[in-house]
Amino acid sequence: MIKAILVDDEPLARSILSEYLEGYPQVEIVAECNDGFEGAKAIMQHQPDVVFLDIQMPKINGFELLEIIDVKPFIIFTTAFDEYAIRAFEQHAVDYLLKPITKKRFDEAMAKLLDRKPMPGAGDATQQLLDDVWHSPGLERVIVKTSHAIKIIPVESIIYLEADDDYVRIHTNDGTYLKNKTMASFERQLNPMQFVRVHRSFLIRVAHITRLESYEKEGYLAILDTGQKVNVSKTGYARLKQLLGM
Repeated sequence: MIKAILVDDEPLARSILSEYLEGYPQVEIVAECNDGFEGAKAIMQHQPDVVFLDIQMPKINGFELLEIIDVKPFIIFTTAFDEYAIRAFEQHAVDYLLKPITKKRFDEAMAKLLDRKPMPGAGDATQQLLDDVWHSPGLERVIVKTSHAIKIIPVESIIYLEADDDYVRIHTNDGTYLKNKTMASFERQLNPMQFVRVHRSFLIRVAHITRLESYEKEGYLAILDTGQKVNVSKTGYARLKQLLGM
């Protein structure tokens, strides 16, 4: 039996998918969710084989949901996205259903799903798509999973970022959080007029810097308004001087 989860904030869209799936007795719908939070919890609980996932949803969107689940099942996106986004799906061999979803197109997607047992590489294709989404500029918030909850971090609340092995440690006014991303990916997405890579391990929100102090040979310390001190390399110091017009 193939376990499926439907994640869409539109009840009508879920109803249509459920009706279409009645023609596939080998598929069992184990959960229906109307937002990304519910979807993430259901996926972690049920470990489905396939998820029909809307992109534009309240609270967290479909891409953000996929960032916080550890094991990525086969994903069939259900979306009203434009042609540009559709080309991105096609480039990474990630299947999608464009709303309004027709029975013919649904059956084509199901044929792909049933032909891919045990669906090797489904998670890899989805991860490549997520990586491309993360390369786009204009990051406004970061979604992280803690031991107790899913946390939405607005970019304006970030003080600085710190490399930590395969993770980035996000320092904010209300705590520190880990995100499984690279410093380079954050650097590409954050506004370069607000955040500066001052060291290979640090990316600082410039507004929090109160002063710079000399530190060791050709190095500096950035003293932040929170009292924290961050290492600044010679290259990072030059970047700061250029941005601040020093």
